[in-house]
Amino acid sequence: MQRPAIEKPDISEKGAPKDGQPQTSNRRLFMQLLAFGNCADTAALTNALKSAGVSGALYEDVNDPFGVGLLTFSEDPAFFVGELRNLLQREPFASLSPRPRYTMSGRTYSLGYEPDLEDSLFGRPTRTVLNPDWCWSIWYPLRRCGAFSQLPHDKQREILGEHGVIGRSFGEADLAHDVRLACHGLDANDNDFVVGLVGKELYPLSAIVQAMRKTQQTSMYLERLGPFLVGKVAWQSMLPG
Repeated sequence: MQRPAIEKPDISEKGAPKDGQPQTSNRRLFMQLLAFGNCADTAALTNALKSAGVSGALYEDVNDPFGVGLLTFSEDPAFFVGELRNLLQREPFASLSPRPRYTMSGRTYSLGYEPDLEDSLFGRPTRTVLNPDWCWSIWYPLRRCGAFSQLPHDKQREILGEHGVIGRSFGEADLAHDVRLACHGLDANDNDFVVGLVGKELYPLSAIVQAMRKTQQTSMYLERLGPFLVGKVAWQSMLPG
């Protein structure tokens, strides 16, 4: 018996039609947050990052006086096991204590209705994490429970839309801005997504997390949330261009 033809998977990112043409892309941005302890000299780290020409941000951990978080990003995931790995194996990073509990890795992704797909995958997340006015941040991973995946697509969109309304209200008020990354298969603890919240002040970032607690997704369809790394920018690279 002849086997049925197997359709090739379409793994491209897709946005809303633009000028009557579909938007697709096979490019995406990878982001990684690494945490370290035993840091008594943040300035030495910032000098090393400047000299290396790394794109990203260094945060001082609110909950650990010797803790820092390093966010970096690249379109090529080989960057993390090449250029970045070599930097972190040298001083001053080599003397720090890695805190793998807070490691978060993910990739930008599309929902299918982005008006500017390339900007959603590259421009917006880069501008968000490198905006010099948005110096506070909260980063955390999350995993949805299996029941969410079994819901009809329309119901999923309704639930996610509830989150979206809250996010847009905080964003339009310049209180909190988000970066959303998919981390399926990239996370040591099998999480689904990484979320970064950034803004001018810390309290609104806490407030949006509190507001999200009441949504259906958070209250009914999350298996786990966190740990949370809360930080203030000590260094940011320049925005490209």
